[in-house]
Amino acid sequence: MGTLDGKVAWVTGAGTGIGRAGAEALAAAGATVVLSGRRAAVLDQVAEDIVAHGGAVEVEPLDVADKEAVIKAADRIYGRNRHVDILVNSAGLNLPKRHFNDVSLEGFEHVVQVNLNGMFYCIQAVLPAMRAHKDGLIINISSWAGRYDTYMTGPAYNATKHAVVSLTNSLNIEECVNGIRACCICPGEAATEIMKNRPVPPSKEDLGRMLQADDLGRTIRFVAEMPPHACVNEIVISPTWNRIILGASDLARR
Repeated sequence: MGTLDGKVAWVTGAGTGIGRAGAEALAAAGATVVLSGRRAAVLDQVAEDIVAHGGAVEVEPLDVADKEAVIKAADRIYGRNRHVDILVNSAGLNLPKRHFNDVSLEGFEHVVQVNLNGMFYCIQAVLPAMRAHKDGLIINISSWAGRYDTYMTGPAYNATKHAVVSLTNSLNIEECVNGIRACCICPGEAATEIMKNRPVPPSKEDLGRMLQADDLGRTIRFVAEMPPHACVNEIVISPTWNRIILGASDLARR
């Protein structure tokens, strides 16, 4: 018997990185996991791996920036499962050209559309049923940059990740009366695919010192396994060797 047996968890950004690790961790705890992301082939591979380890999984390809697609995806998920107990909003991105001196208007809007609007669309898609059941957990992946402003990540990423923290707080303020709880996870540097979009990608040695995707998967599972009367409002987690504080050369103002 798993701690999350009978639960349905919808995970966005589930093809790689934190989303994938969270999906795998929730499946290992017994939840039926619905994988969403833009690349169907990548999701299929994640699903195969979860099934190979005895997990239950569904694949629902989705671009969270498309609000109509989010509504349709949610309808299909509820049609198959009748309930979503856990939503993990892990879809997010940043740009190589991310600072005021080189970010485009289109690039800025794209970051906002995915990191903030897409998260809101998914939350709105699950809230009515969660309210009806008087139960539900929403886990939003923010960033160290959502709690502490940094030069490295640029204005669009900083602004959206700060907004994710506020969005999560607003959920707890308004929806606690409906048995719904929300957690914002703010990771420091994590060795995931998003590192490839850095203006100067970190070295292999530095990647090894960062948080690993599985660390965040364990964190997501920890939050999901807390009892319904306990709300973990926010988790800030960073590598022990915190390059943002120490001042790595590839993070410096250029």
